[in-house]
Amino acid sequence: MNSDEKIYHHLRALFKIDILPLGELEFEYSRRTGRIKNFSIGGSLFATLRTDGGLAITIFGARNLMKNKGFKENCVIPNSDSLPFVCEGRSLFSKHVEWCGSNVEVGSDVAIIDTSDNVLAVGRALLGAKVMKTYRKGVAVKVREGIKSRLD
Repeated sequence: MNSDEKIYHHLRALFKIDILPLGELEFEYSRRTGRIKNFSIGGSLFATLRTDGGLAITIFGARNLMKNKGFKENCVIPNSDSLPFVCEGRSLFSKHVEWCGSNVEVGSDVAIIDTSDNVLAVGRALLGAKVMKTYRKGVAVKVREGIKSRLD
């Protein structure tokens, strides 16, 4: 199995969607272990492989994955009050979650989107979908990168 196939299988397993062809993938390998560290498309970083087997997707990667209809089930929509904070890269609290996709699980990578399906930030879910919809205290998504934090 080559690296392209490995990444496509990884994306299918993690996000539970059929992946459209992404384009020409470019890989960066670890010098010490020879494993894939991250991959890019056209020079733009798509995702980094985490040590736990997950993927840390970037905003660029989330925008590409949003082209798949089923990827929205891996997303979270915050209320309008919290949008500026999330865009800056601040964590999303569960009381500000307006909608949450059914594929969101504890520790999974999620995209935070607005009601028009524009990607605002990416991060890791600290609560599962069912808990996120009912529990109103604490951090729901630890944001890794917001669209405004990228401009600095």
